[in-house]
Amino acid sequence: VQLQASGGGLVQAGSSLRLPCAASGRTFSSYAMGWFRQAPGKEREFVAARTSISTRYADSVKGRFAISRDNAKNTVYLQMNSLKPEDTAVYYCAAGFPRPTIMTEAGHYEYWGQGTLVTVSS
Repeated sequence: VQLQASGGGLVQAGSSLRLPCAASGRTFSSYAMGWFRQAPGKEREFVAARTSISTRYADSVKGRFAISRDNAKNTVYLQMNSLKPEDTAVYYCAAGFPRPTIMTEAGHYEYWGQGTLVTVSS
């Protein structure tokens, strides 16, 4: 499957952004989907994950971000509200074969999008 993330940009603190990630292929609905981010000089970190029956969020974004998917459109979204400067990063969407537990490790995902840059100014 190929993934294409978009929607990044420069916003002020407190703003909202929605990042779509479009996937190719007819088996999109069978994949577990996740979002990760990588800030300058830092390692890639987990943001959110969604399977067909559950979701999980990093503590740093819980209550502000929401992951959703539209299987008819082969798209997963990351709605980001109340953005903070520390949310500045390149955001990546990822797809993986589902495992018994929801996947929060980058190594569990087989496919990655190219990333979209989100910059939050104070």
